Amino acid sequence: MNRKSVFYTLGLLLDIEAVLMIVPALVSCAFREWKSAGMLLLSSVIASAAGSLLLFICRHRNKAIYAKEGFVIVSFGWLLLTLFGAMPFVLNGELGFIDAIFETASGFTTTGASIITDLDSLSRGTMFWRSATHWLGGMGVLVLMMAILPTDTEGSVHILRAEVPGPTFGKFVPKLRKTAMILYLIYIGITLIEVVMLLCGGLSIYESLVYAFGTAGTGGFGLRSNSLTDYSAYVQWVIGVFMVLFGVNFNLYYLAIMGKVRMALKSRELWLYFGIVIVSTTLVAVNVYSYYGNMNDTVRNSFFQVSSILSTTGYFTADFDAWSVRAKAVLFMLYFAGGCAGSTAGGIKIARLILLGKTIRRDLRHMVHPHSVGVVKFEGRRVDDNTLRGVTSFFVLYVAVLASVFVLLSLLEPAVDLLTNITASMATLNNVGPGFGMVGPYLGYSFYSPVSKVILSLSMLLGRLEIYPLILLLSPAIWRRK
Repeated sequence: MNRKSVFYTLGLLLDIEAVLMIVPALVSCAFREWKSAGMLLLSSVIASAAGSLLLFICRHRNKAIYAKEGFVIVSFGWLLLTLFGAMPFVLNGELGFIDAIFETASGFTTTGASIITDLDSLSRGTMFWRSATHWLGGMGVLVLMMAILPTDTEGSVHILRAEVPGPTFGKFVPKLRKTAMILYLIYIGITLIEVVMLLCGGLSIYESLVYAFGTAGTGGFGLRSNSLTDYSAYVQWVIGVFMVLFGVNFNLYYLAIMGKVRMALKSRELWLYFGIVIVSTTLVAVNVYSYYGNMNDTVRNSFFQVSSILSTTGYFTADFDAWSVRAKAVLFMLYFAGGCAGSTAGGIKIARLILLGKTIRRDLRHMVHPHSVGVVKFEGRRVDDNTLRGVTSFFVLYVAVLASVFVLLSLLEPAVDLLTNITASMATLNNVGPGFGMVGPYLGYSFYSPVSKVILSLSMLLGRLEIYPLILLLSPAIWRRK
């Protein structure tokens, strides 16, 4: 384990977070919230001091980064981001320590689960920071670090593999730094388009940025406790469409920009993703038409909620927990799917589900024809056995983690009903946010005990990092020096 290289990278990460905290401090100044601005700046100074200390101590280091260093950097990086990112809430006296950790973990992991019952109690600056964590966590803060800093070493690919969601990680161009820059430029570009469209819908620049951050990161934090219920149909349609767009693999956007539109449109994952949106919206609409009584509201709310849960954003325009059992059953299944690989969405991912289905089909065929050689192809290419084993082991770990979180919640919270605990486990591990029962829309997670909130925070981090990085921290082999 190259510990100095790990600590040095963590120092860079904290310094970046410190610089980013200055932006919400300026927002507080614009709204004349001087105390909030001061606490945000103090948080920035503390994060910068910690980061600079790590940089100074580890300035003479071996720059080599291998697979285990990559996993450790990503795991501890996200834990430190959460810890230091919670400081503005605590120093400003708006949240207690555990609640601040939960809220910040929910922000950076783009979950959108909240324990805040009165959003008006937050200052504009901390509210902006709360939403900005979505945007930063959506594409990944370590990806941002590689995009803006000259850290393009040979081992940097291990950091990106550990942080970027999906069964596999591919580079657009040979240089990793350029790949990271391309990812963020596409991300920024689509975010800005959404901001402009929201401005056209009558939202202020502050509101447009907050909701664009929440949509781009597929997070779900907003400015009102009832999410987007009170906003116009135009705003709801814009955010609904962009939730779908941010659930698309960013590789396809790169191909389209490079003029390879036909190649991008050949993606089976993309068409299955769109197909799930269309079919699910239709099924939900059929079952909630009597709830609204007109086609416009029915289609809009059905599409919005399907897009929100499938992309794991978590915004809502209606109390979907009050919908019919059939409509809720469709939404329940969408919690597990998630968006496309290489997107900002959470969940298992459409690509993994395709590969898992193809693997099962190959094994069933092999049982009938023992001497057959099954080949699994995805997007026109043969998938190697290592990738298929990785998909299978991920699914097993996913089920184990989900079951563990559910059992722990049930033991710690005997007064909470079964539906609430199971959907809270699903909503946090899949980075969706709202669930059913006591954690449904218009409600939150504030009733859980401090220990349960810590467990749910870890569940959110496990979901965002796709389990492996945090689980590997428990392996003795990863801590050996050689």
